Amino acid sequence: MRILSLVHGPLVRAEFFGDVVQEDGHELEEWSVVDEQAVPSAVDGYDAVFIFGGHMNVDQEREHPWLRGEDALIRELVSRGVPLLGVCLGGQLLAKAAGAHVGPSPERENGFVHVTSTDAAEDDPVFGSLPREFHAFTLHEYAFRVPEGAIELARSNVCSQAFRLGESAWGVQFHPEVRAAQVAEWVRDNPAFPNREQIVTELRDRIDEWQSLGAKLCRAFLAAAEREVQVSIGRSSRRDHSCHEPS
Repeated sequence: MRILSLVHGPLVRAEFFGDVVQEDGHELEEWSVVDEQAVPSAVDGYDAVFIFGGHMNVDQEREHPWLRGEDALIRELVSRGVPLLGVCLGGQLLAKAAGAHVGPSPERENGFVHVTSTDAAEDDPVFGSLPREFHAFTLHEYAFRVPEGAIELARSNVCSQAFRLGESAWGVQFHPEVRAAQVAEWVRDNPAFPNREQIVTELRDRIDEWQSLGAKLCRAFLAAAEREVQVSIGRSSRRDHSCHEPS
């Protein structure tokens, strides 16, 4: 598959997810939404899309006017049924594009938090492969509410952690894609994280188990995207056959 990765800075790229995508034989093309005006090629040329995190918030369109264009793009992707996975800011942008409230979280979640999947997650193509309960690595100031018509898939004690919109778009609040060195750069000299040493130390201690879960989530999403590609090919084939049938 050909996959587009939307990134919002040099420290918030595909990271571990990029390894999984390449190991499984897919092509990952990156688009820096902040620095580049246009998508590398036509949106319909991609089979799936990742949207990753960033230090900005979804309501900072005055400071970051490119957020308006990204909002329009996400709406287009959802309307086309392109398989999409939004992570942290990416999940918040998906929720906002779907009309849900996104704003300051009831409290910050920094580091590992206990997450429980909902009953609906059991039959979900992505979350059905994950444990019913797990500890997720989070770093966020804002949080999303579940869009109307979407299905909540996981929660912490503070906020929603995951949802599915339609049949092929997922948003998660936690960070299944990170490396420890990446997070160390996020929190270094940042007064917003007074417990930054604890955050990084715990992540380094638990990185193997966390990336194991991240790989499982990533591969489940890729499998769901591949199924959608096959369905789309089938639809196209049936249309072409219909067009050539004798009248």
